Amino acid sequence: METSSKGLLSQLTQFWNLLDDLAENDPECYKNFIQQELKEGKELSAGPEPQLCLRTRILKPKEKLLYINLCQWKRIPAPQSATHPVPISVGRPEDISEASDAYTVINVAYNPGVLQEAEEDQVQKDQLIRMAMECIEQRFEITLSHSYHITKFKMKGSVQRMKQNLMRLKTSDFTDLREKMRKENTLGEIRTSAVSSPDLCPQLLLPKDQVSGKPLIEELSSTEIQADMKIPAYKLKIVKDQNDKPLKIELKVELPGVNSASLCDLHVSEDDLLIMVSEKYQLHLNLPESVDTEMTTAKFIKDKSTLIITMPLKTTA
Repeated sequence: METSSKGLLSQLTQFWNLLDDLAENDPECYKNFIQQELKEGKELSAGPEPQLCLRTRILKPKEKLLYINLCQWKRIPAPQSATHPVPISVGRPEDISEASDAYTVINVAYNPGVLQEAEEDQVQKDQLIRMAMECIEQRFEITLSHSYHITKFKMKGSVQRMKQNLMRLKTSDFTDLREKMRKENTLGEIRTSAVSSPDLCPQLLLPKDQVSGKPLIEELSSTEIQADMKIPAYKLKIVKDQNDKPLKIELKVELPGVNSASLCDLHVSEDDLLIMVSEKYQLHLNLPESVDTEMTTAKFIKDKSTLIITMPLKTTA
């Protein structure tokens, strides 16, 4: 540890000596350098911002609902070219338990430019999403459902928790940076390493065996979009009382070929509903009224392969 600290101190001394030389020999260049550093430092110190939220499921080792917060972060560098991997930062999973639900949240960050391009290209957007899911599977050794749903809200949980989760740094993350600084011999190169190096971002890239001459995003596009997933036939109605006041929402979903309730994966929030059935069916509906999730019930009629969901409306105080 002492040797490592001395090595880092030596490199910092070199850096400051270079700055002193620059200030003496080229004051204008020194001024521009400092201004650029302040500008870039401000941008890099800005935290990640939520972009969209995905809902899917962890299948193994234990089945559980999963939310993936997809964020943009200026600290994440853009890909160097179309043939370089897309940098990605993945936070640690957070298990959340609420009165009516239990789920896991994982935060993922890309460079803002990468996400902006994907907004204009749905295929690229899907590839980025699936790349994030693939990275999560590999890093945490879990299996996810191939199906996902983009929620109406931008993120699950608080912005503060998301930032804390993604912005954690470890001392070990600076090891490669120190090695790079030993090899650099110009002010510009040292500045680039000190400010822009992906090594400053923990868990930034997928494992090296994932990197090839082709764009990483293309490699991961081979994860199949479930072409066999079908939208099942369903009937939704609002049940009213004798005064024509809405009381509850009833949803009847026909699931041919399904003979067990254990195959049905149901999640109901106040304003939407998601059903995924053993990689065969997927149904997402925005509900016409806010419902009481704690009072919601579901019944599976085996001989008719029909799922009936009853959702009492949420009462206003």
